[in-house]
Amino acid sequence: MATRLVNGKIIEMTSVEEIKLTEARNKANEFQTAWDNVDEEKLTELNVKVETINKLKKAKSGKQKLKDLGLDGDEIQALIGV
Repeated sequence: MATRLVNGKIIEMTSVEEIKLTEARNKANEFQTAWDNVDEEKLTELNVKVETINKLKKAKSGKQKLKDLGLDGDEIQALIGV
């Protein structure tokens, strides 16, 4: 049986606690394996796509704020060139 430290004392784990510990270790191992197998190139591509989407959202939001201030499309285009 496995043991654990509680309030400075070593006590034996119950079978339920051992099962939970084993399950947690298995999940951690699965996560580590998945992390080790991450394709760095694909991850970089995804990050670039996310950054591009965020920039487009900010541009759209900025344009809307300018419209809310009363500027028309031509004035906005003159200001930001888009």
